[in-house]
Amino acid sequence: MTDGLGLEGAYGETLSRIKGQGEEESKLGMATLMWISHSERPLEVNELCHALGVEIGSADLDGDNVPSIGTLLACCQGLVAVDKEASTIRLIHFTLQEYLEAHPELFDGPHATMAETCLSYLNSPQIKALSDSDSSYFPDTPFLEYSSLYWGVHAKRDLSSCAKQLALKLFDDDYSNHISTEILLNVREDYYLTCGSDESYLFTGLHCASFFGIVEVVAFLVEVEACDINQLDSKGATPLWWAARNGHGGVVEILLGRDDVEPDKPDNWDRTPLACVASNGHVGVAEILLRRGDVKSNQLMELCDESCITPLMWAAENGHVGVVEILLGRDDVEPDKPGDWGQTPLACAAENEHMGVVEILLRRGDVKPDQLMDLCEYSQTPFCWAAENGHVGVVEILLGRDDVEPDKPG
Repeated sequence: MTDGLGLEGAYGETLSRIKGQGEEESKLGMATLMWISHSERPLEVNELCHALGVEIGSADLDGDNVPSIGTLLACCQGLVAVDKEASTIRLIHFTLQEYLEAHPELFDGPHATMAETCLSYLNSPQIKALSDSDSSYFPDTPFLEYSSLYWGVHAKRDLSSCAKQLALKLFDDDYSNHISTEILLNVREDYYLTCGSDESYLFTGLHCASFFGIVEVVAFLVEVEACDINQLDSKGATPLWWAARNGHGGVVEILLGRDDVEPDKPDNWDRTPLACVASNGHVGVAEILLRRGDVKSNQLMELCDESCITPLMWAAENGHVGVVEILLGRDDVEPDKPGDWGQTPLACAAENEHMGVVEILLRRGDVKPDQLMDLCEYSQTPFCWAAENGHVGVVEILLGRDDVEPDKPG
């Protein structure tokens, strides 16, 4: 049973046995396989057991519905196993994942079902009663973290009418103070951890739907009479900021369609939606934002370390060739504009060994390849920066230029 055809036949036979069990055992076995094969990360044993104990749409969580791991293993007929070292549950072999992906008809709307399950869990009275002053680990609610972090990922992939209603219900009930908001922003987002934390998140349902990129929910929320499309969360980020930062072009277009939207509104650290797009390399969203005349494409923004950087510099620093090309195509972008420490886009690209960006910048006549940049206590050229970091490819590109002095002192 080592060849592909043999494995496929064995998997097919085992799945037939799973479906041939009693109704409850069959349902539990297939649901287990669905969750393991479609989850965003490996699930711990308790997480999966509690997920399978959720009754979608129920107003309450019933601990009696949570199956034991022994029951799950029995229902899956040997197709899943427990990784005791990691305390996770997994498929018996990677080829089973391939088999399940090749047979999508085995599961009916898996992502919609998973979103509905997560949202039902988050809407339960037991979860709503939790506060950010409780224990960080919530041992009695093991499915809380996964639900908080990934319900929107599953909903974006397949939003059922049930999931939409459950999401709107979650947002209706003081969402800013829901425990899932704290988990989402503190566990998943370096932005909140790096730049400080406030007691109140002021993170609305529109912020959340924009964060995940759920177009249908955003479209509904922006039509609500009391909706403030420019509402700031505790870090000064708008819904548009989150949608742009995470590359959700569909949501960005909806938000920009509102006459009252402020497309260039920065967060508390002067990072505009365009700056976030440049940093993360979202080419399509950059194009959408730059169609507008009220977006500043050359603006310096202050980072957490108090340095200032332009969108072009951030794109160059992170090697996002597509965004660099878009920005360089604009008349209002200065390709050699330095930050407050004297670092230029070319210097940023050279420092981080982004050869493609270096080559694009050097094609222009208005980029000085030998310009000194002031760094704290000394000055340095892009060549020196590349050489110091051992970036051979960038060094060779710069040495091929007649206007680069390899021995130029700082």
